Amino acid sequence: MANNGGFIGLLGLGYWGKNLLRNFHEMGVLRAACDQNPAVLEKHGRMYPGPAYSSTFDCIFDDPEIKAVAIATPAATHHEFAVRALRAGKDIFVEKPLSLTVRQGMELVELAGRLGRLLMVGHILRYHPAVAKLKELIDSGGLGKVQYIYSNRLNIGKLRTEENIWWSFAPHDISVMLFLTGMEPSSVSAFGGDYLNRGVSDITLTTLEFKNGIKGHIFVSWLNPFKEQKLIVVGSKAMAVFDDVSEEKLFLYPHQIDWEEGKIPVARRADFSVIPFERQEPLKAELSHFIECVRGRRRPVTDGEEGLKVLQILEAAERSLSGGGRISSGGQAYFTHESAFIDTGAEIGPGTRIWHFSHVLSGTKIGKNCTIGQNVMIGPDVTIGEGCKLQNNVSLYKGVRLEDGVFCGPSSVFTNVYNPRAFIERKREFRETLVKKGATVGANATIVCGTTIGEYAFIGAGALVREDVPAYALYAGVPARRIGWVCKCGATLKGFDEKKRGVCAQCGSTYELSIDGRKDEKLVPIEEMI
Repeated sequence: MANNGGFIGLLGLGYWGKNLLRNFHEMGVLRAACDQNPAVLEKHGRMYPGPAYSSTFDCIFDDPEIKAVAIATPAATHHEFAVRALRAGKDIFVEKPLSLTVRQGMELVELAGRLGRLLMVGHILRYHPAVAKLKELIDSGGLGKVQYIYSNRLNIGKLRTEENIWWSFAPHDISVMLFLTGMEPSSVSAFGGDYLNRGVSDITLTTLEFKNGIKGHIFVSWLNPFKEQKLIVVGSKAMAVFDDVSEEKLFLYPHQIDWEEGKIPVARRADFSVIPFERQEPLKAELSHFIECVRGRRRPVTDGEEGLKVLQILEAAERSLSGGGRISSGGQAYFTHESAFIDTGAEIGPGTRIWHFSHVLSGTKIGKNCTIGQNVMIGPDVTIGEGCKLQNNVSLYKGVRLEDGVFCGPSSVFTNVYNPRAFIERKREFRETLVKKGATVGANATIVCGTTIGEYAFIGAGALVREDVPAYALYAGVPARRIGWVCKCGATLKGFDEKKRGVCAQCGSTYELSIDGRKDEKLVPIEEMI
């Protein structure tokens, strides 16, 4: 392997990979590049000398000097190569789409998180300075209330057989619409035509509906007589056009609609103006961001979670396409491992991941973006909020309720009957247990039923809790007792001044000890920094 000081390996030098090669080479960060076509390797080796070129991808994964891998191979191979790179300890940049299924995408996000590696998806328009300027215009109220967004991405260009036009062209526009609206669509409907290859759509028209009333559509085609790449935002005060084919790129049309006699709408046309913005090559900005994230261990703008949101919409539209244009949910996708069991009547929010051998019983409600580890049992009739994390071997029985952001460590135990007997039926004696927002229950801790654990409280590993726990309290021992206080960030608070105020040494949040009506101490946040 060449010793050129680079730390990035590039997989694929074809249709789009050659553009990554050019930018990485100019930045001086490329250590090696691979492609299975010898002629392509020879050509680019002459154009961009310095990095090592190989037809064997293993050299990228095996080289310890390569810290990050960019994947620009066909979409069907993204998951395979991303898994190999992550398991080799590399950060990864994956060209769109992240994968060809939501299940594969969730596996990549989970694997990257578990291994502590960065995962960035190549949604290049998010790094286009014109799109950033358009977002500023929307947020400042320059267009008024956004009502409608639509995009046309048309060409008579490179045709594909491994993925349809929707998966090939639409991820860019989906990513931008998510960015401009700040939310995911509540429903997706699509129809299209497969005129060249049966089962591979050449043209699709997709409609997105958002809960705030915004509607959008995405028209993509590779059977168009000319190239067109436009995104139009229609607001109550003005309209904006992003035309990526034109030189000026961004235009403002301050058209107005007047109501004559309060009944008849009349359009008042106005001259357009060109909106200036700082010029920068979007791909260079995107790859520079990736390099900065790798070096600074920062979360990318288009990280794996953003890539998953795009995949969920892609799959929802695919379901609609196969169903003849029926409306499909745009945001209800969640991941379950093939060995997990989800009973009928369970409700699971979008973005939640449920892993090996776990069982969710009927009547259970799990919020969005939760992580359920291996061999977890939940229910029946358990409620779990958003963003909770349950580690391996946790069991939540009827009567247990977790609010948002609760963490349950491995093998933590919750009971629901105070004095169980094998030979006495006590289902009518279940006691409710409530774990409030942001609290942590440590590994192997036992929570006796009928207790409430306060917001951001911290239960130490192996503790036995049989009484209510105040907010921000640190409990440990058997039986558990308060041994201190913790900050919202999880750090132990050390020392309070004469006014009984303490400052978190980790995040700077300020708290005050006070006495409630029962003469018990409680911790009150004065200024939370996170």
